[in-house]
Amino acid sequence: MNRRIAEGVEGAEGTEDEAGVWDGGRSADAAAEDAREVTRGVIGAAIEVHRVLGPGFLESVYEEALAVELSLRGVPFRRQVPVAMHYKGRPIGQARLDLIVAYRVVVELKAVEQLAPVHVSQVVSYLKATRLRHGLLITFNVPVLRLGIKRVVHTPPS
Repeated sequence: MNRRIAEGVEGAEGTEDEAGVWDGGRSADAAAEDAREVTRGVIGAAIEVHRVLGPGFLESVYEEALAVELSLRGVPFRRQVPVAMHYKGRPIGQARLDLIVAYRVVVELKAVEQLAPVHVSQVVSYLKATRLRHGLLITFNVPVLRLGIKRVVHTPPS
């Protein structure tokens, strides 16, 4: 598993994911391009889920369907990933991320008519907690899925 998220994800060990991907020593540009490629793959899978199911179901239905679609496409992911949360260096519990795809992209799913700023804040918080930079916020309760996708990039302060 990627070292950046291994510290916060429960049960994580090592620095390599199941696919043997490790981005230590790679340039920031190469890591960003990898994340963009993963993001494109997730969006394609989500579009297929929306094309087949359409709007109107609960978030859990879309999560299950997206997991099936990602599996069919051979995309590595983890669902309902527990991430340890800390406050002033002390553990205070854990958050659960809907998906982490290829250990590079946090995916938060919704089944709401419109994304709100608090939904974006949620993804940013998850990115901070996992030390990842790229996230996707997707709501399936829209007539055309491209209207329900928001890319989120978090740049940590230097």
